[in-house]
Amino acid sequence: MALKKEFVLVCLIISAFLLESGVLKAQVQVATFGKNINYEDVLSAKLKKAEPVKWVQVNTNADTWKVDGKILKCTGLPIGVIRSEKQYENFIMHIEWSHQEAGGNSGTFVWSKAQPGENRLPDGVEVQMLDLEWVKLNTRDGKEPPVAYVHGELFGVGGVEITPENPRGKRSKSKENRVLGKKKWNTYDVVCVDGNIKLSVNGKFVNGITNSSQKRGYICLEAEGAEIHFRNIQIIELD
Repeated sequence: MALKKEFVLVCLIISAFLLESGVLKAQVQVATFGKNINYEDVLSAKLKKAEPVKWVQVNTNADTWKVDGKILKCTGLPIGVIRSEKQYENFIMHIEWSHQEAGGNSGTFVWSKAQPGENRLPDGVEVQMLDLEWVKLNTRDGKEPPVAYVHGELFGVGGVEITPENPRGKRSKSKENRVLGKKKWNTYDVVCVDGNIKLSVNGKFVNGITNSSQKRGYICLEAEGAEIHFRNIQIIELD
């Protein structure tokens, strides 16, 4: 009996150490929001089989995210992400977003390990979501940054390498600015297949990358300092 108690005590001490060191973390569900759809069900018109997408806490707060009817609201603070419960490889993601503040910053990460780095954000390929006024609010020495920052820039982060289709350094910029201003809804369709990504902004394909060094992982939603709303998230899994 004494040995059993000692064994339990040792297990508790090890678990506490692992939790404290970040090796072992409980999966805390933040929200159930959006639909996960199998491609075969799309072809056979069996959309009633769609399953809800579960989002898991990574490093934000419990009150950072709130489901309000058909909208997932994010306060933007603290900076960090939530992630999908499952990992994806080949898929199409439809996601609609609306910044609530001038110059708001956010994005979604695909093929991510969802392990925060020093800047609280994970690796993967980021699909940028910036409000149009960001470039004006970040003018330096009278020069505005490229508007390419705003409308769906694609880039590898956390050591993930990509080949940009429309290079701006190591990043890929959209060929056309199609993003609408704050409090208006924007639609991204993100097609991710075999390490390649095509991005449609408000109904037109304007950007892409190839040869991602990481081709499977979680989908993350980002809180980055400003309130942003999401709606109508649909993930269609492909073979």
